[in-house]
Amino acid sequence: MSAQSQTVLDPVLINKIRRSKVYDVAERSALSHATALSQRLGHNVWLKREDQQSVFSFKLRGAYNRLAHAPREALRSGVICASAGNHAQGVALAARTLGCQATIVMPVTTPQIKIDAVRALGANIELAGDGYDDAGMHARRLTEERDLFFVHPFDDDLVIAGQGTVGREIMEQSNSPPDIVFVPVGGGGLAAGVAAYIKHVNPDTQVFGVEPADSPSMQAALDAGKPVTLDRVGSFADGVAVRTVGGRTYELCARYLDGMIHVTTDQMCAAIKDIFNETRTITEAAGAIAVAGMKKHLAQSGDGTLNAVAIVSGANMNFDRLTHVAERADIGENLETLLAVEIDEQRGSFLRFCSTLGERAVTEFNYRYSGTEQARIFVGVRLRDGEHEKHDILDGLTKAGYHSWDLSDNDLAKNHVRHTVGGFRADVDNERILRFEFPERAGALAQFLNAVGERWNISLFHYRNHGSDYGRVLCGIQVPPDQATAFNTHLEQLGYPFVDETDNPACALFFGQT
Repeated sequence: MSAQSQTVLDPVLINKIRRSKVYDVAERSALSHATALSQRLGHNVWLKREDQQSVFSFKLRGAYNRLAHAPREALRSGVICASAGNHAQGVALAARTLGCQATIVMPVTTPQIKIDAVRALGANIELAGDGYDDAGMHARRLTEERDLFFVHPFDDDLVIAGQGTVGREIMEQSNSPPDIVFVPVGGGGLAAGVAAYIKHVNPDTQVFGVEPADSPSMQAALDAGKPVTLDRVGSFADGVAVRTVGGRTYELCARYLDGMIHVTTDQMCAAIKDIFNETRTITEAAGAIAVAGMKKHLAQSGDGTLNAVAIVSGANMNFDRLTHVAERADIGENLETLLAVEIDEQRGSFLRFCSTLGERAVTEFNYRYSGTEQARIFVGVRLRDGEHEKHDILDGLTKAGYHSWDLSDNDLAKNHVRHTVGGFRADVDNERILRFEFPERAGALAQFLNAVGERWNISLFHYRNHGSDYGRVLCGIQVPPDQATAFNTHLEQLGYPFVDETDNPACALFFGQT
């Protein structure tokens, strides 16, 4: 996909962007030169700082523009939306500014910090369902029952126009038109408005959408030629984790975007760190995703020095996610590698292994005695030269007689195994290793265990909450061969998303039998 200079423009939408009523609540956010990133990437990089808005996100632009253009009588009974985060705050602020009552439907899994932030803006809150889709259906029912005015988070021309003012500001604040602009994509409202305006002003400026690799809803729509619904989406970048993009946003993104870029959780964590180093601001994952996409694209670019803009779209980060971000940022930046290494189970083995690594910094070392001739350790090593140095380490270990495995790209290893390394068990047979996700709320873990039941023995269990709306469990369950069919049927009936990780190499290395 590539938007060309001959692209048919949309003068009606452009006029709506120019007439948007956003500055009663929105700031004309800074377009800041990113000095350190520019030096590292070899390009001129600017950050469009939507984290500077009063609700720490661009979402108030579209929400306010939609309500400001609505007839006063339409707002008399109140307004409503479904959201777990930034859109909720935008609608609540817009409603308070315009003097109408807002009802916000949020999933029951919504962290308390987000509920408190919306309530502080004067909105009524109703909790319904485990995710956005359930909350959205409840909001639609209330819209009809109470004659409320529904504010869609993205698939509405006036919402799109409000978000499009970000693109207008970029073009007005730039000394010359940027060569390339990177925009986060969830439902597509921001990308649609920004790309439409930028292509209207300067068709030669490229605009790329960026979405998580585990939530590629816009890419799926572009591939299918229409919006499609993903079976599931990732939970880390919840601000852009949308199962179905809008019909109108799809139409505009298909027309104006030059392409889509997909980034991993680790790359988003690295981008959060980059933005912090540049601005001393901690953004949310969705807020940093455009920077992650920019870094990925520019690293592969063979062009000369480019003028690039990345939209920093939000900074509503849950504090308890910071540990996870810090843990994964260096991997995303190729500053750390995670390895499984087999060493002799005898005195002096650790010392000999560390001597083989040389003067490299060890960031993590997990081991437990297993009583066999060979032990397997989980080790993190600081890198100074990225992939090249990692290959040197692996080659050096091989030459020294060690068997080693690179686990840096193994999500199971990073989320669970590193925290559960404990040696092998010879008496655990017929073990299946499964990874589950369940909505995180009071009593959720007990509810999950009750659903799993007592028919099969649990031989391994690791639960970890990364500060998101969903808890993650790694579970070992002993399933005799003659019960495999019954167990598979039970799994399908549980109602929890799961992945069978039994054959994952990280499981074989650390949870297998002696």
